[in-house]
Amino acid sequence: MTTALSSHSAPHDPPPAESRHLRLVGDGTPDGTGPAASAPLVGYLLLVPEGTDVTELFVKDRPRPQIRPVHPTTPAPAPARPAGDDVVRIDPTRHVAELDGRELDLTYLEFELLAHLVSHPHQVHSRDRLVTAVWGYDHIGDGRTVDVHIARLRRKLGRAHRQRIVTVRRVGYKYVPDTAACHRP
Repeated sequence: MTTALSSHSAPHDPPPAESRHLRLVGDGTPDGTGPAASAPLVGYLLLVPEGTDVTELFVKDRPRPQIRPVHPTTPAPAPARPAGDDVVRIDPTRHVAELDGRELDLTYLEFELLAHLVSHPHQVHSRDRLVTAVWGYDHIGDGRTVDVHIARLRRKLGRAHRQRIVTVRRVGYKYVPDTAACHRP
């Protein structure tokens, strides 16, 4: 490991105990003529395999080792596919909700609430569960916060689609993609 030591330490002071594996590399000006006067310190983190002599990396007129990117050991997640049905579509990558092909103007919490409901169709969510899933913390107080956001979402969905968010009395809400299913007993 390589690092620059504190500028407060004198050149011959022993390094602090926690830096026993750290070495100062490149002490001096870029042309190697001596110590830098008052140039700002710039730090770089250089990861090299164990056992590598890092001083060899900075020798003039030597070929530089090939620098390769580190490949993650776990595969990258697949890009998020838009969720939803033929009418309401949620694109989590772009953070956009579309209704009949037009983009809805939603606040952050309205988007998160709609995205959560759409990604779990026909599943009943209690108000507390929605607060935990969307707001990210346990709800303190009454369920009016969720009720207000649901009312705003229904207004933004419009008269033709507001019934897709169904109230389950004394429990919470669910999203029903098929509007004909909303009116079944």
